[in-house]
Amino acid sequence: MRLWLIRHPLPAVAPGICYGATDLPLADDPALHAAALAPLLPTGVPIYSSPLQRCLRLAEHLHPAPIVDGRIREIDFGAWEMQPWEALDRRLLDAWAADPFHFQPPGGESVAALRARVAAFLASLPEEAVLITHAGVIKVCAAELAGETGWVGLRFDYGSLTLIANGVQQAVWPPRDARNSAAHDRCRNPTGPSPR
Repeated sequence: MRLWLIRHPLPAVAPGICYGATDLPLADDPALHAAALAPLLPTGVPIYSSPLQRCLRLAEHLHPAPIVDGRIREIDFGAWEMQPWEALDRRLLDAWAADPFHFQPPGGESVAALRARVAAFLASLPEEAVLITHAGVIKVCAAELAGETGWVGLRFDYGSLTLIANGVQQAVWPPRDARNSAAHDRCRNPTGPSPR
């Protein structure tokens, strides 16, 4: 399988805010990202997009009819959505850190649930596809298809392109190691695990 994974451009959200399933607008122009990414992508390959506008707007610039699939939306943080990380209950953050895969934020979903729905989506794909999605989903793809054991800690820049081909993960755009490329990731939780 060859899977081209694009993380959405920078969303319009203040630093330090927890978000996942919230449908945020973009801070960046998706046309500029599409112009940089289009020459790097294969032609005639289906493009799948998360239904959230931060992905879909870019997908619409790359393909006249992207396939929208809710299974590749970002994790739902429930009651934590759009709250400052620093305002969240420390006991709940500690519980998440103690069991990052199975902990479920109030009204949200666990990382295990995210992985299950993304794995089901991957099983339905053709041999080659482009996905425009979120960091959490890209991390699951790295775990499922490239056998990444430390996948929760992987980092992917906004607008980055990663190729997973025959079980090997490779950063394509920007051309550097995806593990070290998210210094400006505004959604990173400084106090606990980051499935995003």
